[in-house]
Amino acid sequence: MIAKISDIAKYDGQEVTIQGWVANLRSSGKIVFLQLRDGSTGILQAVVSEKVSNKQVTYWKTVELLTIESSVVVNGKIRKESRAPGGFEMEVSDLRLVQRSVEFPIGKKEHGPEFLLDNRQLWLRSQRQVAILRVRDTIIWALREFFRKEGFVMTDTPILTPTSCEGTTTLFETEYFGEKAYLSQSGQLYLEALAMALGKVYDFGPTFRAEKSKTRRHLTEFWMLDAEMAFMDLSESITLQERMIVFVVKKVLAENKKELEILERDIKPLEKVAEGGFIRMTYDQALAELKKLGSDIKWGADLGNDDETILTKAYPKPIFVTHYPVEVKAFYMKPDPENPKTALCADLLAPEGYGEVIGGSQRIDDLKLLEQRLKEQKLPKKDFEWYLDLRRYGSVPHSGFGIGLERTVTWICGLKHVRESIPFPRMINRLTP
Repeated sequence: MIAKISDIAKYDGQEVTIQGWVANLRSSGKIVFLQLRDGSTGILQAVVSEKVSNKQVTYWKTVELLTIESSVVVNGKIRKESRAPGGFEMEVSDLRLVQRSVEFPIGKKEHGPEFLLDNRQLWLRSQRQVAILRVRDTIIWALREFFRKEGFVMTDTPILTPTSCEGTTTLFETEYFGEKAYLSQSGQLYLEALAMALGKVYDFGPTFRAEKSKTRRHLTEFWMLDAEMAFMDLSESITLQERMIVFVVKKVLAENKKELEILERDIKPLEKVAEGGFIRMTYDQALAELKKLGSDIKWGADLGNDDETILTKAYPKPIFVTHYPVEVKAFYMKPDPENPKTALCADLLAPEGYGEVIGGSQRIDDLKLLEQRLKEQKLPKKDFEWYLDLRRYGSVPHSGFGIGLERTVTWICGLKHVRESIPFPRMINRLTP
């Protein structure tokens, strides 16, 4: 019977087969202790005795050939052992070497981040990285499940685009059969068109920002879920976003207990988030709070990473900061009718200093106002004629938002840098492996 290490407790007292790799090994005379991994969560200790091997099958010489990361198929009986990782171990009755690994470059000694990133294809095998990727998987499927339950339609938007939704300064440009094209930084504008056809829609895919930033929160290629909702205002959108985050965090807490333990993640802050009741404050209120906390931010400036860190460390729950100045936000965000200097927008800042994970707004639904905003930001109207059509033919109030997957994974896993939240990070100074 082939078993998974993550389910090994189910097989207490039974003979099973593990297909995996040798994560570590040590010898004690005529006994060898193998630490096996198989891609699931956890490590299984397998005990190989020379006496047993010679008595039943002659595989002791094979055991002597084993190296770290050699691939193996191991048979044996599972038994409880409090001293073993996970509380169980295998008494090996047979072992087959699939491929003997050459010397593995990542050892027990401390390695710097650049070395580990240079060897990312191998670093991914570590327990910590496996745990992160499994939490990432849970978050992805939780988001999809949430939107399906909420009646959204999953759609796809183009990665190659003729223009930008937020200006061209952070776009990757490419040649497209004699024309300029750009890698998408968001599917939002296209989603607005789809929302006018389907009501509530979302997409989930890679996005690209040529932003020359080296902070712990930035990648040049990352995954984003964008959502757009017809007949929904900003307040309703914020309520939806809160329900979404609560749903995702509850899923991780329920399904990734082992992974969070491996990551040594303090789950109390996450349990607090799962209660809901997120904080809402305006940009003006946020500035007042920041000044009390020692920031010198001036009105009209966007919140920087340091400001977000200061603010989110002061509160135990996520914070929706609303009504930013129009000047620091994208052209499509609707000005507040009661104060046109501010936009009907909101950023969700994750607690514990993690900062922005969601950005959203109510969109401009008036044709003349949208044309005016394009002119003010010196964007070529001809490139947006198709987008303006959405205001010519049955325009309605609508809202949307985007949530960054990697920033969300970083926060929920309690990571120090976003580079660990994606299998192969792309940063300003890294395109390999």
